[in-house]
Amino acid sequence: MQINKKKLSIQILSLIGIALTIELAVIYYVANYQKYALSSFCSINSFVDCDGVARTIAAQFLGIPLAYWGLFLYLTILFLTFVDRLKNIKFFGFLEVFKNPKDYIAALGSFAFLISMVLAGISTFKLNKICLLCLITYIIDLIIALVATDGMFKNIVLAFKITWNDFVDGAKKYTKTFVTLVVVSTVFLTYSGTTYNFVPHIKRIKHFQHYGTMKKNPYRVKGNTLGPKDADVVIELYSDYVCPLCYVHNIMLHKAVREFKNVKVIHHNYPFDKECNRYINVNMHPNACFMARGAIAARNQNNYWEMSSLLYEKQPKKEKEILKLAEQLNFDTEKFLADFNSEDTQAELFKEIENANNMGIDSTPTMYVNGEQKIGIMTYDEMKDLLIKHGAKH
Repeated sequence: MQINKKKLSIQILSLIGIALTIELAVIYYVANYQKYALSSFCSINSFVDCDGVARTIAAQFLGIPLAYWGLFLYLTILFLTFVDRLKNIKFFGFLEVFKNPKDYIAALGSFAFLISMVLAGISTFKLNKICLLCLITYIIDLIIALVATDGMFKNIVLAFKITWNDFVDGAKKYTKTFVTLVVVSTVFLTYSGTTYNFVPHIKRIKHFQHYGTMKKNPYRVKGNTLGPKDADVVIELYSDYVCPLCYVHNIMLHKAVREFKNVKVIHHNYPFDKECNRYINVNMHPNACFMARGAIAARNQNNYWEMSSLLYEKQPKKEKEILKLAEQLNFDTEKFLADFNSEDTQAELFKEIENANNMGIDSTPTMYVNGEQKIGIMTYDEMKDLLIKHGAKH
């Protein structure tokens, strides 16, 4: 009777875990693939935010969402509570290798709880967000382990030892089957973990991280023009020097200009900084106006684009810091400083902001490729396809 109660408790906990992980899988899908979906019920604020956690790279392992790993765990535990009955059926005779299912459940629950604590640490201290439903599954893992071991630590250690010994014995008895499963699992997880085909949004994130982690723009150019003056494909770009996606976008545009012979980029400043932009309600990018004035001043010394790349990379906040960049570019620093603080520079910046606002621009990066508007960032392959569509030639 005692054992039956334990099994029933573990079965109930497993079913709750299955329900929770299915809900987490739904949240993961909606958060990442339904752009205009409402927030889930467990996204309460910036810290208690299931959706926010689901959108991070940490919400997957080897290209598979953690919710699916959790679902597999609870299904396995539920299966183990029935294995003693199943192995008495002739067709399932091979299940005889599961000699001590209670110990396997204890080992799985304990191991899952240890992994859960690592995930909780990453979520709390690295992501600065927590997922309430995830925390509930962590508690379920612990309770399953405690129920299966009568709450005794020495029983947990013993459970791991028994599980390992039975695993080795089973692998020896069904060597061919074991090797086949290992090979198939390894191939599958290698495929999912390298291609990210099951989590395509992660592939995009990794793509952008490739450029975002570059400490300098390897394709940077000198001068006031990016691309040939008589280019057939003209990109009108609106960006902000504090915007992290604009940093990535800038590198990709430079790369595209190097790859295609008839593409030109014209840059317009649209800083999300209340210091100069009266059309915004929230001061999202303080210091963006400061850097925009630096770029405009650099144009007067015929090196707008190299200064732009340095502004993205160095993020100067003080006059002496931006003067150091001017010295690095061999500018006439007195002229640069005069232009930087001039009314003409300020007026030019205001005019760019006014024009952008009149066009309805309210986010960066925004670009127009031969008049076709594209808001936000795209992968480099997507950018190339767009440019080729408009006549770009290698």
